[in-house]
Amino acid sequence: MKEFRNSEITEKIIGCAMRVHSALGNGFQEVIYQRALEMEMYDNGIKFGREISIPVHYKNHQIGERRVDFLVENIVCVELKALVNLEKVHLAQAKNYLEAFNLEVGLLLNFGSVSLEFRRIENFKKL
Repeated sequence: MKEFRNSEITEKIIGCAMRVHSALGNGFQEVIYQRALEMEMYDNGIKFGREISIPVHYKNHQIGERRVDFLVENIVCVELKALVNLEKVHLAQAKNYLEAFNLEVGLLLNFGSVSLEFRRIENFKKL
């Protein structure tokens, strides 16, 4: 089995997400899962920030910003979806967040399918 960077914290986050999905199932809007996951992580002593802004730069100029759903313990970026199917664009979005924050590891969680889907994402461009 492959060892992932920051696997201890990502496993805790995935466990929290599984408990949320088990309790709520699929079919709710993304914000419902965000609120439930926030409660679950808080109850499990996981430190996080929610809706954290990421500046977007082009040619050394800030041209906008994006918001990541959760930044966990300042080392893991967590992006939530509530879709029937994840697509490549969602994975690309999560990778962009990792690069913008210069983080090594992130999670893409999808609560919209019958079973919780999760993808661990690594930033190979980490400086």
